Amino acid sequence: MTAAVRRRASTREVAHRLSLALAAALLALAFAALITAVVLQLTHHNAYDALKKMVDYGTQSDQMAAIVNQATTYYLSAVAVAIGFRMNLFNIGVDGQYQLAALLAAAFGGEVALPNGLHQLAIVVVAMLVGSFWAGIAGVLKATRGVSEVISTIMLNFIAAAVIAYLLTPKRLGQLSGENLTTKPINGSGQVRGIALIPGAHTKVFGLVFLAVIVGVGFHFLITRTRFGFDLRATGRSASAAQASGVNVKRMVIIAMLLSGAVAGLVNMPVLLGDAHNYSLSTPSGIGFTGIAIALLGRNNPLGIVFTSLLWAFLDTSSNILQISNIPTSVVAITEGVVVLSAVVAYELVRRFGLKRQQRRVGEEIAEPTTDPAAGTEVIEA
Repeated sequence: MTAAVRRRASTREVAHRLSLALAAALLALAFAALITAVVLQLTHHNAYDALKKMVDYGTQSDQMAAIVNQATTYYLSAVAVAIGFRMNLFNIGVDGQYQLAALLAAAFGGEVALPNGLHQLAIVVVAMLVGSFWAGIAGVLKATRGVSEVISTIMLNFIAAAVIAYLLTPKRLGQLSGENLTTKPINGSGQVRGIALIPGAHTKVFGLVFLAVIVGVGFHFLITRTRFGFDLRATGRSASAAQASGVNVKRMVIIAMLLSGAVAGLVNMPVLLGDAHNYSLSTPSGIGFTGIAIALLGRNNPLGIVFTSLLWAFLDTSSNILQISNIPTSVVAITEGVVVLSAVVAYELVRRFGLKRQQRRVGEEIAEPTTDPAAGTEVIEA
């Protein structure tokens, strides 16, 4: 088989895998829509009317800007999870990592006075360092003591919540603002202005939406274009095989968790610097667990995670119109749950189909007759 033929075959194989992955995602969405329609009908609500209301509401300019803003935080959370997933590590502690990072970064930003540009950068760096440190604890425990990162990161979530409750008091980092506890507000030099990306929208898109773009591009480059990314993926496939080839698996575990935590520390930065300007008891929680579902549905691919984040943000934002129309908003949670479950099943079926197809293709290539250039006779490759 010539090099040109091999390249064409490789291109066709990649296109085939992408088409199968797309088909699996569409199948999962279709199945979730069907289940949601059944639930709505059983609760005496018209499924078509509910979907139309969600689409009409979600495509309004202000709501589109809100969807992009929410998708930005979802995307950062999902990428943080995906970094661990690529190495077969389950970072369940993104929630605690970004919450603690947001608190300390907000407290830092409210106390220091730095020039515009440097102030925002310093806050972001503090958030990344805190998130990286908190995730690194689980990485060190995994590498040195064999402690499951699932258990350690879940427990670290509870510890982070306790640390936040201890620090966010008037005697320490907090201050009373009405009936709420907040950190000292970040002044103008530490804020990031919104951008009017959606025509006609009064709601501006977070300026740090471009931070999510940078993180996504960096994640893709790291995984697909660097030796570290290759070692990370190889370790995720088989730690013993990677170690036999010279990869320091323990070191990879720690670095992967540090990177995952650093990205997790960025999750609340678009909201903190673009809108809230302080950390408070009302700071959104649970985004880390949403990121797990989004990363799974997006196949840990930076581009796939973009579409999944937008879908999740659309469902969450559009659920507001359901409540106004006296339609149970729980149908959105049902839709999201069914999407994840059906996607897992669909991708597994695609994986098995692709494996059988690859085995059949290899068998055909082995049995393919070729011509011996020296003897000029036809031989069968064995």
